[in-house]
Amino acid sequence: MTQILPPEEFLKGVEQFNQQDFYACHDTLEALWIEALEPNRKFYQGILQISVACYHLGNLNWRGTVVLLGEGIRRLSEYQPTYEGIDVTGLLGQSMKMLQALQKIGPEQIADFVNQLENTETQVADPVNSEAVSCLPKIKLVLNTV
Repeated sequence: MTQILPPEEFLKGVEQFNQQDFYACHDTLEALWIEALEPNRKFYQGILQISVACYHLGNLNWRGTVVLLGEGIRRLSEYQPTYEGIDVTGLLGQSMKMLQALQKIGPEQIADFVNQLENTETQVADPVNSEAVSCLPKIKLVLNTV
């Protein structure tokens, strides 16, 4: 069996995303998105939107975070369970948990939410449900073989 790898630039963007270098990830993936054809174009855009949402979160921009998380989730939903070598279902689950937590806390508590994310390595408590919320989403690579 032969392993099918996504484009090298995409893997670079995934690495930047997972290192929480969301601005660089945006630049890397935007270059791919501009040149891509469907169905990859919409896929790259969805990941870009989640990356930019995480960037907005770091700047305490609640509205930008919530809007772009929602758009990214919507765009990526049809690529489940895996696409281009990544676990789309896992990324969507983490992103949805974060979106729901942010929607519950509202813009007034975003600084506290971000502070909790920065001061914990694994999870923060959802103040409404007492459920664990994933920190920032991560992209998990999976092997595709033919």
